[in-house]
Order: sequence, then C-alpha cells, then structure tokens
Amino acid sequence: MTLGIIRVLTTQDEAVLLEHGRLIKAQYGIDSFTRCIADQPTGIFDAHTEALAVPKIVALGRQMEADGARALFLSCAADPGLALLREAVGIPVVSAGSASARVAALTGLPVAVLGIGAQAPLPFRRLLGEDVAYARPEGVTKTNDLLTPEGQAAALHAVRRLHEAGARVIAFSCTGLSTIGFAATIREHIGCFAVDAVSAAGMFAAELLGPARLAA
Repeated sequence: MTLGIIRVLTTQDEAVLLEHGRLIKAQYGIDSFTRCIADQPTGIFDAHTEALAVPKIVALGRQMEADGARALFLSCAADPGLALLREAVGIPVVSAGSASARVAALTGLPVAVLGIGAQAPLPFRRLLGEDVAYARPEGVTKTNDLLTPEGQAAALHAVRRLHEAGARVIAFSCTGLSTIGFAATIREHIGCFAVDAVSAAGMFAAELLGPARLAA
C-alpha cells in the first residue's frame, strides 16, 4: 500500500468509495487504500459539516499513516483541515482543492470553477483570485446530488453558461464531479478543458511517491 485516500463522504457503496483510487491507479499506476470518515453521509458542503469533519480527518490520517500509507490524499476540494493534517502526520499530504486550482492556474487560460458550495472554496480563491468565475449547478447542494441524472444535467448546463461567458478551463471544486467522470462529459458536449480535482491530486502524489515506490 502506498497512497492513503481519505474520503469525506461516508458511504457503504464500495463502487463510490473506491472510485478515486481506481482513477488514480488507471492514470498513474499508484496503489492505494481508501477509507472514509464516519457519520457524514452527505459529506462536506458548508462550514458546519466542515467543522465536524476536520477532527475525523486528522484522526483518520494518523491511522492510515500507522497502517502503511507513504503519502495521503485528502479527497475534498475545500482542503478541510489540510494544515492540521500535515502537522499531525510525518508523510506528505496532497489535497484535491489546491491541486485542482494550481493546475488550472498553470494553464494561463481563463478559468472558471464548478462546485457545490455558495462560492468557490478558499484554495481556488487564493490561487485563482477572489473574483474567479464560479457556478453551482441549480438544485445541487451536496455531493450526493451529482449522482442523479438531474444533478448531472444541471452541472452540464452550469458549465455551458461558464463557457459562454468566456471560460476556457473548468476547475472542479467538488470531487463528486470526479466520481461521475464529468471531465469526459464536458469534453464531449462542450469541448473545453476540465481540471479533474482527483486527477490533479494524483499527479502530485505520483511525483511525491516516485517511480520506485509505485511498485512497492
């Protein structure tokens, strides 16, 4: 086991739970194990749910380090408790939000952010500017909503509006968009570039772990 993936959505559905690890394995060849925090079946979607999640994230990260993780991936685009988690463990930690925002910034193209909160999460505003274009799909307020056909249709409509307003790169600020493979949907239906938060974090994790560790 190399990469420990922390999911902030509590789920018993193994397909959903393990999807981010599957994506990273397919793209970067990294072996991983995934665990989710307890008692948050709707994940993190506001300040209250984030405050509840942070101590669970830190405790889970410590346990995953003890169980053999050589690096951690915090799979939440709000980067909840990231600084505290890094202080609590002795291994590298990458997080979905800062990874997605950083990759989007490096394109040098007009960026818009797609997410489920009232505004773009802090990592995106810090790296892309407080005035970065942002949209939340109509009717989507938590990550579970993206698993429905209605939520996915609303997300596509939101991207279309952002693209028509001038965005050439769509940065995901919700890892639920990775779970449903939404980057491919955007390429097929709209034709612009999407930064998948899980893929972006996987790229940084691959660099941290290094080629020799991928086969360990």
